[in-house]
Amino acid sequence: MAVTDTIPDEPKPLVRFARMLWADKFALLAVIFLLAVLVMALIGPAWLDAVAQKQNLRGRNAPPFDLSRGWLFVLGGDALGRPLLARIIVATQNTMMVAAGAVLFSAIMGTVLGLVAGYAGKRTAQVILRLADVIMSFPSLLLAVIVLYILGPSILNLVVVLAITRIPVYLRTTRAEVMEVRERMFVQAAKVMGASPRRIIFRHILPVVLPTLMTIATLDFAFVMLAESSLSFLGIGIQPPEITWGLMIAQGKQYLTNAWWLSFWPGLAIILTTLSLNLLSGWMRIALDPVQRWRLEMRQTKKGTKA
Repeated sequence: MAVTDTIPDEPKPLVRFARMLWADKFALLAVIFLLAVLVMALIGPAWLDAVAQKQNLRGRNAPPFDLSRGWLFVLGGDALGRPLLARIIVATQNTMMVAAGAVLFSAIMGTVLGLVAGYAGKRTAQVILRLADVIMSFPSLLLAVIVLYILGPSILNLVVVLAITRIPVYLRTTRAEVMEVRERMFVQAAKVMGASPRRIIFRHILPVVLPTLMTIATLDFAFVMLAESSLSFLGIGIQPPEITWGLMIAQGKQYLTNAWWLSFWPGLAIILTTLSLNLLSGWMRIALDPVQRWRLEMRQTKKGTKA
């Protein structure tokens, strides 16, 4: 009887990424936390908006972990007696909306301009790069302060300003990647086969560049969220009755000596979200890179062998 070797089936991409995520417990905890934040952003305002806006002067600056007023006061109350837990949950939507909108807009604009600058002629590339230089010549927060002071603070203006300041990051990264990828053999083969520049860019080059851009976008999400918090802390970001984590910190700064929890809990939410995004970005940098992916796969194999 002849014995034939069988090659195990290659696991599906989602299964493989799930296994690699399970191998990195810090990244797994980061994903769980970010999913919880996403759920709060989606259902928080519809669930707790009325409670978060209801004032109760008898509960002004209520201390944390005092459940006599209900479980929503587990983190304490603010200067108007509103439960901090409910306000943090409701504020998640605006905070995530500003960060996600700015990152999405800047990533799309920067990627398209970077693809054109990396593949087109030298003159076109120079024009696009000079545009990036003009944007980068202004400090991002200073530019945001000036524009918001002129146009007025609103969610739309905040998203547009923060997005414009982040376009050069994606533009320069994409251009550098395209200039390296366009010299590879599979791109040259597509040219020989008569593929159009548009097809080469979006079908052959963009999929190679996309993992790097996704990693940068994850990090940039944290940066934009911190920038929005800084602007809200300065008083030119989101204005009441709208609420964000940064605005909550700004509203509690005058009570730091006798009611530290007003600024501490929204600040902790920003820190944990930023930390989770950084951990996820580090995992994505390895998981999406075929050259380094073996590290996570090897870690998973060792754990499976020990089990």
